[in-house]
Amino acid sequence: MAATIKVLYFARLREQLGRGEESFVLPAEVCDIGALRAHLAARGGVWAEALTAQRLVRAAVNQDMADAAATVKDGDEVAFFPPVTGG
Repeated sequence: MAATIKVLYFARLREQLGRGEESFVLPAEVCDIGALRAHLAARGGVWAEALTAQRLVRAAVNQDMADAAATVKDGDEVAFFPPVTGG
C-alpha cells in the first residue's frame, strides 16, 4: 500500500514555493526527512533553490522537531521551515 503524507511549508519557504501545503504519495525510496527533502528539491527550479542541502531548513514530523534521519511513514504530517530567530 502506498504511503500518503501531508507536507507543510512555512515562512520564506511558503512564499518561495508558492504554496503552504500539499499531500502526496511517497515514492518507495523516500523513507526519511533527508530523502523527502532531496525528492522535493529534485523538482528543480525554486524547489531546488529552497530545499537544497546547502540551505538551513528545519523539519518537524507530526509537530515534533526532526533531523534528516527521522522516518516518514503513511499518514505523517511533515513541516519544513527556516530557522527562527528572536530577540
